[in-house]
Amino acid sequence: MIFVSLGSQKFQFNRLLIALDELTENGTIKEEIFAQVGYSDYVPKHYRFTKFLNPDEFSAAIEEASVIITHAGTGVIIKSVKMGKKVIVVPRKGQYGEHVDDHQVQIAEMFSNLGYICACEDCSQIPEKLEEVRNLSFAPYISNTERYITEIDKYIQLNV
Repeated sequence: MIFVSLGSQKFQFNRLLIALDELTENGTIKEEIFAQVGYSDYVPKHYRFTKFLNPDEFSAAIEEASVIITHAGTGVIIKSVKMGKKVIVVPRKGQYGEHVDDHQVQIAEMFSNLGYICACEDCSQIPEKLEEVRNLSFAPYISNTERYITEIDKYIQLNV
């Protein structure tokens, strides 16, 4: 299954949902798709969807999926990569009213450059990116949280 996650901010991402519907309808994508569409108002015709998932349902959808297609939200990217999933990131763009600016393009580029995900600048690239992620190995995500906590703890101990 391909799991599509569009986040929980009050922005639509109809462009991605429409592209996936067309690719499913014409048989380019044969795998089942399940989408968490958030505030998008486009209603998919050729795959299952829901507006929102609770945290347990969200984790279960990621776990079940072979590929995650998502906007460039850091939460879903990191969660998916930590779970060892293949991730295609399609950034929202301001010109389409999908966000206030194009910061998601930069986020997608950063995660791609680190070897964690496959960035997909344009929806027309989705078929190639699906093929690409199935044949690639990505870098495992390594969190710096423990290192930050240790450094903060050292600083506090030295300054008490």
